Amino acid sequence: MHIYLDHNATTRPDPAVVAEMLPCLGEIFGNPSSAHTFGQEARRVADLARQRVAAFLGAHTDEIVFTSGGSEACNQLLHGLARPGRHIVVSGIEHPAVLAPCAALEACGVRITRVAADASGVVHPEAVAAALTPETGLVSVMLVNNDTGVIQPVAEIAKLAHARGVPVHTDAVQAAGKIPVDVRALGVDFLTLSAHKFNGPKGVGALYIRGGRELPPLIRGGGQENRRRAGTENLPGIAGFGKACELAAVRLNGEKTEERKNGRINTGNGGSVDAGNAGTETGELRNYLETKIVELFPDAVVNGAAAERVSNTSLISFPGVNAQALALNLDLAGVAISTGSACSSSSRDPSHVLLAMGRTPQQALEAVRFSVGPGNTAAEIEHALQLLAAAVPRLRKVG
Repeated sequence: MHIYLDHNATTRPDPAVVAEMLPCLGEIFGNPSSAHTFGQEARRVADLARQRVAAFLGAHTDEIVFTSGGSEACNQLLHGLARPGRHIVVSGIEHPAVLAPCAALEACGVRITRVAADASGVVHPEAVAAALTPETGLVSVMLVNNDTGVIQPVAEIAKLAHARGVPVHTDAVQAAGKIPVDVRALGVDFLTLSAHKFNGPKGVGALYIRGGRELPPLIRGGGQENRRRAGTENLPGIAGFGKACELAAVRLNGEKTEERKNGRINTGNGGSVDAGNAGTETGELRNYLETKIVELFPDAVVNGAAAERVSNTSLISFPGVNAQALALNLDLAGVAISTGSACSSSSRDPSHVLLAMGRTPQQALEAVRFSVGPGNTAAEIEHALQLLAAAVPRLRKVG
């Protein structure tokens, strides 16, 4: 039995997404920038996808720039707005797609302030506001943390930043498909997405740029994407991305209606999440997993459990257990989990997210992430729990 509990790393493309992409790998092969019939046929596919992505975000079509993924979109934003002597405020729990460009910019004379989260994983709006200066040119705080699943108060942060005339970006890569993402409700000026995190294809994402905001291209060359991102469009990926957005919108609307009947969901570890935030079945499986783990190991810590989280994510620390060893043991037994972001899973450094939450380096090295998805079953969770029950005590003896 092979069990996939790493949906925050990537997701299986929906069959309807694959079906949407297939014609673009065959008969619809034209260049969307070409004026002839073949190009215009391809352009219609791209235009439909752009409409779907825009509708998913509550945006206008001319506010959407297709990219190769969330990392490129974040890099375009940060490098486009940064100047020597300028100031950028980010949270300390951001994905490496934000933190790594910030480190590079810092070396070039851009001042970066990293705002820590509290012990539950929440970045407080007041802390962000306190970091602003007259030189601040951007605030960037993710909507959902990829490790803990904690939902950040981005709308409140945007209000405070806008009161000081500072534009706001949110990395919504881990939020899309799990909670509603509406750029108008959030009040953000920039937002980044990646299709493969919610059953779309890899290698395609989007940068939302609020109308009236200007941002230079990161990739220069042709005039694609209204001269905001050069390069021939990845038409199969774009088509699949649009379909994934359409499917996610339908799924979220249906789940929201169903879950409102139940109010808030108890996480089983002292916290709860708004029932309208994600799938009922996924949430029940995640909550059951957490409850049983804490029963098996009372000293286990569900990081972020006291905060509002998306329903599929658990970052659990097992004191005395090396997280990489536990992930490897479970993988050998057929269960895929992670020690955090897939972009940094090969690193032996402590989780920067947990360090920003005030955990010690040792505690940060003891956490593994379970991220449940729609394809998981109760039988799979039971089997994973059985393997955990055997692996954790064994690794504690080794450690």
